[in-house]
Amino acid sequence: MSLGFSVEELLPKARGGGQLKMGLVRLSDEEWLQPSPELAARAEGFAAWPEGVQLTPDVDAPGRELAAMLGVDGGLPEAALAAHEDMCLLTKREGDDQYRLIGAAVAWPTDWHPKDKIGLPLRALHAPIAGYEEQLATGVDRFMDTLKPGPIYGRCNWFIAPTGERRWITHAKAEEDFAHVTAANAGATLFVRSERQTLRRLPDTGAILFTIGVYVSSLGALNIDNVQRLARAAGTLLAGEGDRRGTGAYARALLGYAKAHERN
Repeated sequence: MSLGFSVEELLPKARGGGQLKMGLVRLSDEEWLQPSPELAARAEGFAAWPEGVQLTPDVDAPGRELAAMLGVDGGLPEAALAAHEDMCLLTKREGDDQYRLIGAAVAWPTDWHPKDKIGLPLRALHAPIAGYEEQLATGVDRFMDTLKPGPIYGRCNWFIAPTGERRWITHAKAEEDFAHVTAANAGATLFVRSERQTLRRLPDTGAILFTIGVYVSSLGALNIDNVQRLARAAGTLLAGEGDRRGTGAYARALLGYAKAHERN
């Protein structure tokens, strides 16, 4: 099943709410990365936010292997510059029981800082996600351990943001970020972010590559089915997860907008 390369295409395949799950689908080589990346935008994104590149010594060989796979010289930063997707590499060191983030090249984060995550094992990386340890951690660890070179897996998610910028970093409380949003203006002031994520194991070094392709759309640009889908999902997030996403600050506006645009 193809995931697509836009918010409109990704939303129907993203988890709507409730219990956490990986929701992986098998992708072909042709479906792996965005076929038409905006390379000038990528270069601008990394130049504007250089702290998005964080590397450990362990990333050297996997980074060079990845760059060669993409037909570019260099390592992980050059690979991410040549694609639409942000890229992270993970390995399991001798004596570790979890994969660990050894390198990140991220131009368009969804409110996270690679400098705070570099070197951490998987469970610590996902610690802010409510329910991850209880519902998902064991399955993710098992998947990472058993992933073979060759197969590519993908998944997608969604977030509501107060900005249409591809790089979203906020230092304000959600109530401040969404203070200007109402049911009447939500179509123009709420922005839907979807991350198209893929996982594959590099054949030579055995490192696991995690890619994050970010797509952004205003709420008003989406078809009514996707608007209704988001409204339903916002009401079914796990306790704690909705707080992390700031759902309480925009839910009334989103639901009001969805209600006003219901099909007759």
